[in-house]
Amino acid sequence: MQKRAVSLLSGGLDSVLATRLMVEQGVEVTALHFTSPFCNCTHGKNKGCGIQALRSAKELGVKVVVKAKGEEYLKILQSPQHGYGKNMNPCIDCRIFILRQAAQFMQEIDAGFIITGEVLGQRPMSQRRDTIRVIERETRLEGLILRPLSAHHFPPTIPEKEGIIDRQKLLDFAGRSRKGQYMLADKYDIKEFSCPGGGCLLTDAAFAAKIRDLFKHTPECTMHDVTLLKTGRHFRLSEKTKVIVGRNEEENTRLETLSLPGYLLLNPVSFIGPSALIAGDLNREVIDASTNIMAMYAKRAVFPITVESGGSTSNRYVVDQISMDIEKMRI
Repeated sequence: MQKRAVSLLSGGLDSVLATRLMVEQGVEVTALHFTSPFCNCTHGKNKGCGIQALRSAKELGVKVVVKAKGEEYLKILQSPQHGYGKNMNPCIDCRIFILRQAAQFMQEIDAGFIITGEVLGQRPMSQRRDTIRVIERETRLEGLILRPLSAHHFPPTIPEKEGIIDRQKLLDFAGRSRKGQYMLADKYDIKEFSCPGGGCLLTDAAFAAKIRDLFKHTPECTMHDVTLLKTGRHFRLSEKTKVIVGRNEEENTRLETLSLPGYLLLNPVSFIGPSALIAGDLNREVIDASTNIMAMYAKRAVFPITVESGGSTSNRYVVDQISMDIEKMRI
């Protein structure tokens, strides 16, 4: 077996430490990072774990390859074989998907095994002993997944049996506490890591409601539709139509960026307030309803109000106030 491995590098502390331990044992590591629209980690102006993974890889001195989960993952999310966690998090199916991708990448670079930062018992769904066995079996990676932080809670892997890895230098972390990880980070003077407690939006109840609504009304949805869920307040106007209202100037700009042909972007004219992006069937009734929702979150909007559509063909609309139960429409 080659002393070459693929490390799943999320950018979080555990994956960084696991990679560091393998580099210390002389393993030629190539880090593999998966980007996802469901990451809720932020780092000032440079947002997302993708940025952090690059920083962590640089600090560790390893090459990193970045892959997007993509449309294939979205199909898994709509109907996970092993079900969801508390909200819309398909943790077991997600882990199987990532490891299958990693196994293919391992063959491409002629590596011998896979490194992960998993710790037994840390995650309630995907890091239990029974689910770990299921994941290994379904990915056909028995003996090829090395968990340096928690290795002594598992049978020796193939690289350990073959003497490529010194098992005595591996650790026995378990459970949800990260005290040991922080001590190890201090020992190695590791500065670049993020999301030590996890940062998946699919575990968030409010976001889960939005994605359930999307799957129900737009089963053929794309990653662009999913990306929109992270911006603004969402309101369901009909079975085929919803409106997204910005919460601040940054989100108003983002809605303009995310507007595609077939969407209608409305901007306030006669008042200071949010922009709105309409997705679905368009008619005057929908525009009036969307404009009234904009006014609810505006500063001193006096009816009738005026808005204009964005894009190459701009139109203005003067709208009267209508009676609406906005909270019932909110997703």
